[in-house]
Amino acid sequence: MSARIPGFSRVLRTGAIMVALVAMSSCDLAQLPAPTAPPPRPSAPTDTGVARGPSDESLALTRYYARVQNDMLVRGLLRQDGGGPDTPFSADDLARNFERIAFYDEYVRGAGLSRGGGAQSALRRWGGPVRMQAVFGKSVSKDRQDRDVAEVQNYAARLARITGHPIFYSSNNANFFVFFLNEDDRPDALDQIRDIVPGISEESVDIFRDIPRSIHCLVAAFSESGNDQNYTTAIALVRDEHPDLLRRSCIHEELAQGLGLANDSPQARPSIFNDDDEFALLTSQDELLLKMLYDPRLSQGMSAKEAAPVVRVIAGELLGDN
Repeated sequence: MSARIPGFSRVLRTGAIMVALVAMSSCDLAQLPAPTAPPPRPSAPTDTGVARGPSDESLALTRYYARVQNDMLVRGLLRQDGGGPDTPFSADDLARNFERIAFYDEYVRGAGLSRGGGAQSALRRWGGPVRMQAVFGKSVSKDRQDRDVAEVQNYAARLARITGHPIFYSSNNANFFVFFLNEDDRPDALDQIRDIVPGISEESVDIFRDIPRSIHCLVAAFSESGNDQNYTTAIALVRDEHPDLLRRSCIHEELAQGLGLANDSPQARPSIFNDDDEFALLTSQDELLLKMLYDPRLSQGMSAKEAAPVVRVIAGELLGDN
């Protein structure tokens, strides 16, 4: 897709199960056909109305994801410690990982779920404030909603402290919507997505409509007209069928990647931006990657080559090597 057209980027968290072994991966942002007008802002989360029981399909997914989480924990994955003595990294490692995660796409732009073979992109991030809001399907319980809102509020505040960028929870005029939906709720949410992003293509809507169980959660970031590198709207989707840790893991990765860290790297450790899912929650290195992304010495639209000298300096400063 031409850089002159407003962009739609996607991050997908995926997993595959074979016999008793589960391997999850987190896929990157990829540009898709995009909106043509500024989106209106829903003033509040979806009214949950009268609760309805989950369908057999949703109940089956709940059981499936419980097995996925348990299998991963048994194998020592989904760590929550943020890294430690067993996961050292240097300034060179940090600079290399930042380049790979911030400047490359894993999926072909405008081609759905087709992998892109590592196509290079320019630096992408939010230029204005990020106002996050949780949006719930009718099947999500009130207790679960309260916990999810608290999680998003606390995480938004943490992301703001890390990046120095204005990121906060807002019940009004939101521009980063975090949908919590089960299999039964998702069809009803499609019109909301169309309202949030007027002019969104049906190909892009289909990303939210038909989600195989291998896709655990996703985030779509939209850029403004005429500037593909400036994100102005984002929509994350977290499955309500997830048990607690997978749910938190989705929140941590999708909200962080929706800020502009588009790709994954198998060399990044400790990191949630790695397909191996060793870590469930934001790590010490991930915090530094986010700091680098919003460092004022870097700017939207920079190429990896242009940014490389500055990235090395920043990495050295963050790890005390300079």
